[in-house]
Amino acid sequence: MVTEEEVTAVGRTLLDAAQPLPVRFRALFTLRNLGGPAAIECIVRAFADSSALLKHELAFCLGQMRDRAAIPALLGVLRDSQQEPMVRHEAGEALGAIGDPEVLDVLRHYSEDPVVEVAETCQLAVRRLEWLQEHGEEPGTSPYHSVDPAPPAEETDVATLREALLDESRPLFDRYRAMFALRNLGGRAAVLALADGLRAGSALFRHEIGYVLGQMQDEACVPQLTATLGSRTENPMVRHECAEALGSIARPSCLDTLRAFAHDEERVVRESCEVALDMYEYENSPQFQYADGLCRLQA
Repeated sequence: MVTEEEVTAVGRTLLDAAQPLPVRFRALFTLRNLGGPAAIECIVRAFADSSALLKHELAFCLGQMRDRAAIPALLGVLRDSQQEPMVRHEAGEALGAIGDPEVLDVLRHYSEDPVVEVAETCQLAVRRLEWLQEHGEEPGTSPYHSVDPAPPAEETDVATLREALLDESRPLFDRYRAMFALRNLGGRAAVLALADGLRAGSALFRHEIGYVLGQMQDEACVPQLTATLGSRTENPMVRHECAEALGSIARPSCLDTLRAFAHDEERVVRESCEVALDMYEYENSPQFQYADGLCRLQA
């Protein structure tokens, strides 16, 4: 059993801006895995940090924890127009992940937000909650143990799913369903179909493509991820997700790129590469788990 004192100690690492960002990330994911009121309190307090990347990840973890106790804090972040768009977007997505229909009216309101990434995220979250109401249950467990913004489509033909994924005339929710179906199918053809989505019109969509490619950890998409990370005209939120995907894939072909962009002029890109290099090291090490906050305490 983990004591509240140990949870609080991990939380102190998360909240300590003097700690290297990768160490704080590992503390965050430890708190996500531990769960409970003390862990949520520590995560919520970290929204005062100056790093948009860290705050984005705080919201992501609160959504994955699926604890209603996080809803007030996430609503506060979503409503705060001074927060960076990628942080507000992740708060909206987290509210959809938690799955409480009580937030539907707020999500519908922010579905018309002037920041397009926030608006699209809230539109997806509304459709996810409506889907849950229609079906009366959560989608089947993801093979990646993640709570996704949309349930996977039932279709299993890669070519058909690719067509749906890239069809800009279709609702974004349907294209996301194709995205998660392709991810769950796996294999080179599915990876390359998803990588084609990095040329789609929506930055939010491209960012999610980067995320699922990172989950799949297939080297076939390294050239596309590298090109997107290297594009100075690309939305930083998309470049960030491509950097982290390269860290997760963790092949030698990823390393030079991550080192090169660890000095990018965009803070969120620099920090993403810093975290991704730590992920690369973890994936190529005998370490038992990435979320090693408790082990670090004991050490």
